[in-house]
Amino acid sequence: MSTKSRFYIITEKPANPQHLSAGRVCYIPESKFKLRPNISSSSPKLPVIPLGSHSGLHYDIDIKCMSPLCAEEAELLQALSEDSDRLEWFRDRAALRQALGFTVGTEVLVEEGGKTLRGIIRYIGKITEPKYPDPVSGRFFGIELQGGDRGKGHTDGQFNYKKLFSCEKNCGIFAPFPSVRLSSPSSQPETEEISPGDRVTYVMDDKCRHGMVIDVQEKDGQLYVKISTDTDENGKTGGEIKVPLDWVAKEQEPTEPELMDTDKSAAEPNTDDLYMDLSVNSVVEVTLGKGNSYGIIRWIGTLPERHEKMAGLELEEDWGVSDGTFKDMRLFKCPAKKALFVKLSSCRPDSRFQSMSASPLEKMPKLEDTVETDTGPGKLETVPPISTEQVHQVLIGRMKGIQGHCNSCYMDAALFGLFSCSSVLDSMLFKSTTLQDAPIQKTLLYDIVNPLRSKGFVEGRHIMKLRQQLQKHGYSNSFTTDEKDPEEFLIVIMHHILSLDPLLKLSAGGKSQESYCYQIFLDQNHSLVLPTVQQLLEHSFHSTELKLEEVPSCLILQMPRFGKKFKMFDKIIPSLELDITDLLTEGPQQCILCGNMAEEECTQCFKDSVFGQTGFKVFCKTCSSQVHSHPQRRLHKPVALEIPTAYQGRSITHTLTRDKLELFAVLCIETSHYVSFIKYGPKNEDWIFFDSMADRQGDRNGFNIPEVHACPEVGMYLEMSPAELASQVPRDMKGVAKRLFCDAYMYLYQSTNMSLYR
Repeated sequence: MSTKSRFYIITEKPANPQHLSAGRVCYIPESKFKLRPNISSSSPKLPVIPLGSHSGLHYDIDIKCMSPLCAEEAELLQALSEDSDRLEWFRDRAALRQALGFTVGTEVLVEEGGKTLRGIIRYIGKITEPKYPDPVSGRFFGIELQGGDRGKGHTDGQFNYKKLFSCEKNCGIFAPFPSVRLSSPSSQPETEEISPGDRVTYVMDDKCRHGMVIDVQEKDGQLYVKISTDTDENGKTGGEIKVPLDWVAKEQEPTEPELMDTDKSAAEPNTDDLYMDLSVNSVVEVTLGKGNSYGIIRWIGTLPERHEKMAGLELEEDWGVSDGTFKDMRLFKCPAKKALFVKLSSCRPDSRFQSMSASPLEKMPKLEDTVETDTGPGKLETVPPISTEQVHQVLIGRMKGIQGHCNSCYMDAALFGLFSCSSVLDSMLFKSTTLQDAPIQKTLLYDIVNPLRSKGFVEGRHIMKLRQQLQKHGYSNSFTTDEKDPEEFLIVIMHHILSLDPLLKLSAGGKSQESYCYQIFLDQNHSLVLPTVQQLLEHSFHSTELKLEEVPSCLILQMPRFGKKFKMFDKIIPSLELDITDLLTEGPQQCILCGNMAEEECTQCFKDSVFGQTGFKVFCKTCSSQVHSHPQRRLHKPVALEIPTAYQGRSITHTLTRDKLELFAVLCIETSHYVSFIKYGPKNEDWIFFDSMADRQGDRNGFNIPEVHACPEVGMYLEMSPAELASQVPRDMKGVAKRLFCDAYMYLYQSTNMSLYR
């Protein structure tokens, strides 16, 4: 959960932009919020970023159209998929307050498939990582079904191959808060139920805080709760505060000793070395839903139905769930509510006593200290991309490409796509950088890009070395273990590490914006069924009223899909060339009918198929007058185009050169696994397919086998008419073509004028 952003929900549809609806959750980084001096002006606006946009673009929205949220409320509402549902449940403040008070171990009822089932909360938190640059993702409740409802669920506590809690097969459910309520009306956190000694959650300054009730008082007919706070508004150990009763939600006590899976990442092989120095009586810390908790290891061993090594902790605070027993087994003895059982790998030495022990991260094998690198004498400083003629000699085959290691496919696919056959972003390999970040740049150049281009193969240890360096530098504490999305990794490398200038310079309503990737959005009224990438980009720019201020050297496009499962289109047709002439703010344009100088643009004609399926509709004044004399277009309102000074008063006697970008790579995802396609030559059939984990040798101590192979069958489908392509059944498509047309996640385009080695 982020504490560095302020969150809002749109309660009234803003006048601009049109594509944001009431119920959308937005945020503004705290640093930007503090820079807003006119927040109390007559028409204050905030530059907020919609959650889920993935582009990082902000929109100035009237603060009167929004209501503030604490981070926890934003997470709860973000678990809902529809803006209208978010708005409805936001207005049901009682349901939100009750959900904020739920804790692990609370008995609840959950609505699933039209039935009401009994269960116990075993997990509270995110089930997918926030997509960059979002600071949060949806908060869900993991529930273990009880009694006669066991077996009516759909999980054993896993989501997307990550173990978030443990239960028997089909006895678990992940649900958003509207589907969950307390199991009996008597346990509702009503007024008379809150009493001294209760643990509570309360909202203040748009943040959820926690504490214990000291007293309930009445003043002027209103009830107030006096709370001993866990922390004050500055995050320090707090004192006392008095707040209205309706700001407070009672935290529900666990009903039985709870086994905590605090390490939410996928199982990592050979992790014993991370905690081998921890033993009984070690002083440790562990991250819980409430934050970091501290305690002493009183027991280490295995538990029934668990294979991993577990630790029994005696906590400093009353945040535990028993007195040292686990399901009627006495494992150690401590005061009530002090004991908690967690994975030993989730424990780390108490950071308040740094001299006592090294941290687990410091115990990890430092590959840069133990393996040879390609940075020694005689190593090549630069290696150009693999040419069209070299692809079959250098790249094709098993144990080719980048070897995957421990959920690294997002990084493997992105690096292979960017650097194997293209030099468009090679400048980032050579630009000056800080002393701190120089080792990362060296690893990228000498250990990954150069071997890939010279030998056609990069060992998985070099990818792990890069991930360790990123993690060590503090860009993410899970770079070595968790699956991420390509755009998150690319933005960290381009922006945070190498300070590369943003690839995209956009204009929205006359205001400039910058970005590294562009997420395609479509309005609800689009008529696209089997779109090309060209059409998707044009429709997205049209609906968001965006323009490009200049031709980008590299354009990274994220397709209109949400998460790893929902896709807006069954198939997308790759555009081998992307014509961006009409998307630029400057430059002369030609009338789409007669070819003379275009003087007007009609956004209302954009979707009129009479004028063609692609391109913005620009006309000379004569053609515009004729077009809009038609009864169906008389109400259209064309707007004047800005004609460059050098072209004013001149006629066009030849076809103007158009600005085009060339497709060079496509990243695809299927069942949480990223692969990439490379367009390496000029012919339609010049495609190769890369999978960093195509096969595996051995089990736990084995290794992944990457593979690159030609896929000329793609060309056959590119030459089909849209009708023929639409009729193709995905599972019957030849080779790997189905994955390109049906599973596209990210398209990478380049300006051929910007290639470093041409």
